[in-house]
Amino acid sequence: MNSPANRHSTQTAGSGEADGQNGEQKKNLWISMLESVASGKRLPEKNLVVLGGTPDSQRDFLDSLSSSESRRNFDRHKIPPVANNFALGYTYYDVLDADQDDTLARVSLYLLSQPSAEFASLIAPLLTPRAIPNTALVILLDWSQPHLWLRQIRQWIILFLSVTKQLGDDERYEMNDVMEAWKTRGRGGASVNLDGTPSAQAVSGEDDSSLPQGPGEWTEPLGLPLCVVCQNAQRMEVLEKHNGWKEQAFDHVLQYLRTVLLRHGASLIYTSQNAPSQLTPLIHSTLGITSLLKKQPLKQNVIDRDKIVVLPNWDSWGKIRVLGGQFEAETISQGWAEDIDERFSGEFPSLEVLAQNRTAQKETADPLQTESAIAQYEEWCQESASDGLAIVESILQKKQAGVTVYSEDAQEFLEKQVKRLEMARNKAAPTEKTMPEPPPGWSEREHVSEHIGPVQFNVGGIQVDADDMLQRIKDRNTFSSPEPAPEEAEQPEASNVTKQYDNEQLHNFFQNLINKPAGGGS
Repeated sequence: MNSPANRHSTQTAGSGEADGQNGEQKKNLWISMLESVASGKRLPEKNLVVLGGTPDSQRDFLDSLSSSESRRNFDRHKIPPVANNFALGYTYYDVLDADQDDTLARVSLYLLSQPSAEFASLIAPLLTPRAIPNTALVILLDWSQPHLWLRQIRQWIILFLSVTKQLGDDERYEMNDVMEAWKTRGRGGASVNLDGTPSAQAVSGEDDSSLPQGPGEWTEPLGLPLCVVCQNAQRMEVLEKHNGWKEQAFDHVLQYLRTVLLRHGASLIYTSQNAPSQLTPLIHSTLGITSLLKKQPLKQNVIDRDKIVVLPNWDSWGKIRVLGGQFEAETISQGWAEDIDERFSGEFPSLEVLAQNRTAQKETADPLQTESAIAQYEEWCQESASDGLAIVESILQKKQAGVTVYSEDAQEFLEKQVKRLEMARNKAAPTEKTMPEPPPGWSEREHVSEHIGPVQFNVGGIQVDADDMLQRIKDRNTFSSPEPAPEEAEQPEASNVTKQYDNEQLHNFFQNLINKPAGGGS
């Protein structure tokens, strides 16, 4: 039989063991509850990789994308900074619901301005298996240089293809799944809308009957959804007024863009500083950000030239040919496939080299050889005589790769400045200008009379001729005053006195005429 002490010890140990088990269960319960609450409050994270443009145009893109209520809700001192002056930039903004109370997602933007191969290693870590389904690509173009658009798109696509080579198998499998889902997303008859939500057909329980893909569509998927943004569409008016662009020219540019982007399943939009656009709903739909309170509809627009919107899985060669002209979509599409071929991933040759290659192709007359889409586009841009186009900057003078700045020798610079200062000093030196002497016998009175004729005026009802009056005054002065001595006449003071005397006589004469009664005679 156990002693009381032993019984107490046994009971204490048993109760302690039971408390330990209950405490562990309570601890696990609290951890699971806290994790569920934390996951419920965690914001959905979306990523945008913005390629192209300048630091200023990237800021304009961010402002137009987040200029709504989301960015204004930040305190003035808490607005997220935009660090995009060097290498890979970064910023973010929160997307709010229509009632401004709930935050739908946080969008992180990674900004890159230079298509340098050295920056590929900075983008690769962003593409993890978890981030890939929530990431999209954006390429920024500008209407200040539309003749370089295809060349710029090629540079960024070649750079991104080099990034995908650095990824592992898990990332590539995830990209493949994303592209397979995007090939039917938002297509007519599909069960999934463009923003990833179920379509009305799927809600009603109908089967997926999406339209099949057309030729030249989704032949070169990149692994991520792509959106091309052409900024500053208001400059189209400048091209029209000052550079001779016509409506057919803008349609031709649009045909090239749509044909090229059709191979990648990309969307296209024109934005302007003078008018609102559908940029925000397009980007948010691409990222799968939807509002439960207010849904912003997306409508394609290929009619208004400065408000173009081409949605993914909507375009086709037939719709592109509707714009008219002798545009060969199939030829341009095949030429683009050659342009972005990984075997020719280096710097694209200049237009002069392309023209030489084209001449060689004509001499060999090889029908199987495909002509570059970039070469055809840039050559068309420079044919100002046939289509009325005028490109201010020559493509041959544009060098996209070089960023090195060479400074001038100090002595040469100072020598040029000295010459400029001497020229400016000579131009600014005052020059003495003398009035030309009148010809001999010139009289100011006769000169005036010759142009305006005789002068007459009415004083007190009497018609007076000015010439006759002056002659009478002159005769009276001559009769009443003796002629001055020759030495006195040469003095300037005497002539001044005579002029003053003549003026007084003339004044008295007119004053007498005014004071004289109307019926009296002279």
